This record gives sequence, structure tokens and C-alpha cells, in this order.
Amino acid sequence: MPPETPAPREIRGLPEGPVPVPAAVADLAAGVPLEPVWVNSLGGRTFRLGTSRYVKWAPADVPEIDLPGEAARLLWARPFTPVPEVLDGGADEEGTWLVTAALPGRSAVVPPWVDRPAEAAAAIGAGLRALHDALPVGECPFDWSLDARLATALEHLDAGDTPAAWSPEHRELTAADARARLLDPPPLDQLVVCHGDACAPNTLVGTDGRWSAHVDLGRLGVADRWADLAVATWSTVWNYGPGYEDHVYAGYGVTPDDERVTYYRLLWDAT
Repeated sequence: MPPETPAPREIRGLPEGPVPVPAAVADLAAGVPLEPVWVNSLGGRTFRLGTSRYVKWAPADVPEIDLPGEAARLLWARPFTPVPEVLDGGADEEGTWLVTAALPGRSAVVPPWVDRPAEAAAAIGAGLRALHDALPVGECPFDWSLDARLATALEHLDAGDTPAAWSPEHRELTAADARARLLDPPPLDQLVVCHGDACAPNTLVGTDGRWSAHVDLGRLGVADRWADLAVATWSTVWNYGPGYEDHVYAGYGVTPDDERVTYYRLLWDAT
């Protein structure tokens, strides 16, 4: 990324309208039904292939989406907790792709769970706690630490990024304000292997209302548990509206920590 270019904001969601199918994805489908299920503003796309596989695809010129890195994280995490099985991967001049096996459950932001937000939020919290408890910190080769992320945040600010382009909660800050707050982090609470993108869509929920698996672990790494909790609770506001954050905390089994939540949400925006 050139030094004068601010970091892009990745906006993700369910597809609206037609989604172009890369040639490699069409080849992987090999005639089975192909359905786009997720897109982002960086050009990344996820497709369902039949009923048993998913393929994530990213443009070759978007280093922010590291599918080989995600594959490595899935292979490491799978012996400890339910995450997708890696089936295949590859790259060509157009992009990279990662093929995984389908898992039981549905995303916490699609029906029926989007219409049952209290249950979904509790499942998100319980699933996050189970993930943090299951993954062995001492054996994890991946880092999502405050120090590494803070360095990235400061690089973005130096490159001209500004809170005016961040979430509404932060837009009244100046770049100097944001820098000062980022340089004053709260003490470490509990080191765990974090999901790295614990937003509501990335928890799968079974028909019994319990979490069943996690997906999209491209940023998985060791960090304070509040780095995940801050974003998991915040995402319930984006996906369900206000009023469901406490259900996540209850499902996880923790009391809200406003100082750490505030800090890690700012760090999320800045990175």
C-alpha cells in the first residue's frame, strides 16, 4: 500500500443483485448449483457449491484477503474446535481461492436467527467462550496482538487515514485524538487465541439454538480476549439493532468492561 493511501474499509454483507463468478470458481463447481452467499467491498466473494462445499475467492491484487493464511489457521484450529475442513485451494492470475466443507448450522445473521436476536446473541457469546477455552495459547503460531495491530493502526494514521471515515462512534475524533487514545491501551486481561473477526455472521447456530461452529478465521491469533468480545458485541448492533450486547456477555460468562470494549473498538476501526 503506498504511504499516502489510507487503508480501505472492508464492508461485507449478503449479496444484492448479480455476483460475477470467477472462472476458477465456475470450474470448481463443475456443473453443480452455484450460489453467491457473501461479498465484500474489496472484491472478495463466497459461493456455495451444491450442498457440501463453499469456496472463498479474492482478487489477486487485494493482499488484505489472505486465503492461504486462512487455510493455515483452519488446519491448525480444526483439531481443537469446529471450523471448516480445508478441501482445496489455489491461485491464478485473476485471484486466489479456498474450498472448505460445509458445516452444520446457519449463520447467526440469516433466518431464523436474525429474527431471534436474543437467542442468536447468547449463542455468539457461548461460542466465543468455547473457542477461547479450546484453542491452546501456548501452541498457537499466529499473532493478533495489540502491539502488532497498534503498529498497523499508526501506519494507517500516518498514511492519512482519519476517524472521519470510521464508525459513527469515532467520527468526532481527530487523528491526533485517535493516536493518543490508541497509544494508551488498557492492561492485558486474559490472553487467548482470538477468532480475529468475531462478528455475528461468523458464528454458526444449530437448530437447537446453540452455537455449532465458527467460520472466516483469516485473522485468528493470540490476543486479549476483549479484542474479540468488543467486536462480537458491537456487531450485534450492526446486525440486530441495539439491546443485545448483554446477551453476548451473558453467553460468554463475563461482566462488561467498558474501558477495554471502548479501546478495542477504536483499534478495530483503526486497523
